[in-house]
Amino acid sequence: MDVPGVSALAARWYTDPAVFEKELERIFARTWQLACHASEVTGRGDYVVCSLGRASCIVVRDRGGTLRAFHNVCRHRAHELLEGRGNRALIACPYHGWSYGLDGALRHAPGSEHVPGFDRGTIRLAELRLEVFCGFVFVNADPRTRPMAAWYPGVEEELRAFVPDIEDLRPARQEAVEEACNWKVSVENYSECYHCRLAHPAFSTGVIDPVSYDVRPQGHCLRHTTRAAASGSRAYSVDGGDATALQYSSWYLWPAVSFQVYPGRILNTYRWQAAGHRAVTVTRGWYSATGECSDALSKLIRQDLETTVAEDIGLVESVQRGLESGAYRPGPLVVNPLGGVMSEHSIAVLHGWLRDALGDGCPARQER
Repeated sequence: MDVPGVSALAARWYTDPAVFEKELERIFARTWQLACHASEVTGRGDYVVCSLGRASCIVVRDRGGTLRAFHNVCRHRAHELLEGRGNRALIACPYHGWSYGLDGALRHAPGSEHVPGFDRGTIRLAELRLEVFCGFVFVNADPRTRPMAAWYPGVEEELRAFVPDIEDLRPARQEAVEEACNWKVSVENYSECYHCRLAHPAFSTGVIDPVSYDVRPQGHCLRHTTRAAASGSRAYSVDGGDATALQYSSWYLWPAVSFQVYPGRILNTYRWQAAGHRAVTVTRGWYSATGECSDALSKLIRQDLETTVAEDIGLVESVQRGLESGAYRPGPLVVNPLGGVMSEHSIAVLHGWLRDALGDGCPARQER
C-alpha cells in the first residue's frame, strides 16, 4: 500500500511509458526549463537551440537586443528550423524556404504571392515565456505560468549572496552523462543525502560535513544546506572570505534543474533531460569568471566525475533494474519531522509535487 508522503512510489511510476507521456505533457511543457547561459547569446542574431521535453526551442537575441524564445517548428509544414548554435539575420526553414525575422514574424513564403488571401502578417513563430535568472536563460511553454520568483521564492537572492559575481560568470565546461534510468530516479537520488556516507565517501569527507546536511522545501525548490568538510579532509583548497565562501549549498528547481555552489564560490549546474521512461541525460555545467578552467577547477571536475558521478550512475541504474524486476513493492520512507541527513522528507515533497502535476489522469495514480 503506497501512502502519499510516507511510502515510496509504486514501480509503475518509473517504468510505464504512459506515465512518462503524461509527464512530458503536464510537467515538462508547463514548468521552467534551463535553456542556456545568457553569455551564449550576446550579439544580435545569436541563437541557441535546446530541448524542452519532447520539443525543441530556439533562444535568440533579436535586432533590438531583446532575448526571445520560439518553438523550433516552421509554421508551414512543421520542419525544424535551426540546429545547434550560431548567428542568423533571419530564421529560415531548410525544407521550403519560409523565413522569419528574429522577432518571429514571417518575412517570406516562396510562392505565397499567388495564393488568394494569403496574409503574411498573421503568421508568426510560436513564442515561449522567457526569463533571465542570475544570468541563465529559462523558458516555459505555458503562457499562463507564474514567474520564476513565485515558483522559487528567495532563490535568486540567495544565489547572489553566495556568488556575488554570478551575472558575470561564463560557461567553462559541460559534462553530459547518460543514465539508464527514469529521470525521477536520478532526481530523487540527487535530492537526499541519506545515502551519502555509504555511497559517496569522497563527497562526504572532502566536500561536505554530512552531520550538518539538510534539505528543505522553498516553494518548488529543494534547498540543500551544509557546512563544508573540515579543512584537513577537504578535497581541494578554498580561498578565504566570509562564511558563505566556506559552505556547500544547492538549490534544486523542480523539475529538472539544480544550482550548486561548492566551497570557494564555485558554481555548478545540473540539467536533467528525459529521453524516455528509462533514459535521462544529466548535464553538469561548470562556470568561471573568464570561461576558462583553472587547474583547481579542472581538479574538482575530475574528482567529481571519478567519484560522485561514477558512484551515482551505479546507484540509479541499479534502482531502475530493481523497479523493473517485478519483485519490488514500495517500502516506507524514512521521514524525520526534524529533517536532517538521515531523513527522506525531501523525497516525500517530490512525490507531492509529482502527484499535483499529474492529477487524476496519471495511469499510475491508482496504485497506492
